[in-house]
Amino acid sequence: MADLASQIRQRYLYTLEQIAVAARRAGRKPEEVRLVVVTKAQPLDVVQATIEAGVDLLGENYPEEAVEKIRSLPNAGVMWHMIGHVQSRKADLVPGYFSMLHSLDSVKLANRLERFCVEGGHQLPVLLEFNVGGEESKFGWQAGDESRWSSFLPDIEAILSLPHLEVRGLMTMPPLAEDPEISRPYFRTLRRLRDFLAQRFPAVSWDELSMGTSIDYIVAVEEGATLVRIGTAIVGPRPPRG
Repeated sequence: MADLASQIRQRYLYTLEQIAVAARRAGRKPEEVRLVVVTKAQPLDVVQATIEAGVDLLGENYPEEAVEKIRSLPNAGVMWHMIGHVQSRKADLVPGYFSMLHSLDSVKLANRLERFCVEGGHQLPVLLEFNVGGEESKFGWQAGDESRWSSFLPDIEAILSLPHLEVRGLMTMPPLAEDPEISRPYFRTLRRLRDFLAQRFPAVSWDELSMGTSIDYIVAVEEGATLVRIGTAIVGPRPPRG
């Protein structure tokens, strides 16, 4: 376990330094970017080693798996972000366990989350997920065609009216590619969309942009990411599912 924690810490510190270099290159402050270490599908011992390595912000994709880990590590001293798609029927697992949801992708889910926030007395910071690449396999509002951005303003307005959800910004997952430069135009699109929404809803904080993974996080930082979601490059490959 000590060896694993040491390896993870080495990769974690290297990644933080790469983020800092990318931020400075873009004229930004490194502290503007937070690193979410993704532990989805990783066994509990890897999560424990990650925490021992000094990581204090973890991201999970599957609500039930994540809640099981959180309950097994009640005094870990870390924050948990839900970064994966949440089915409406599992919305009750998000408030109370997670300090932020990156993947709010519908008014239906927002209404469910609001209900459970009310019942539990929670406030839930959320990011709105947009599909900038037009892939059918991805969730979120379709945002690849800028001429249609006005079409989802009523949905955004409905979500902003919910008092227990705090919209903080946007999230996206561009099409998977080995060349990180392929992601750059998608990240730019999300940033332009953020500016578009900030003009129309100026009372809302749109500061957060969650974008960038192990392959393309450096490009994401250069394009304005405030949250990058990195798993494999820090904790290693996910074990095969049995």
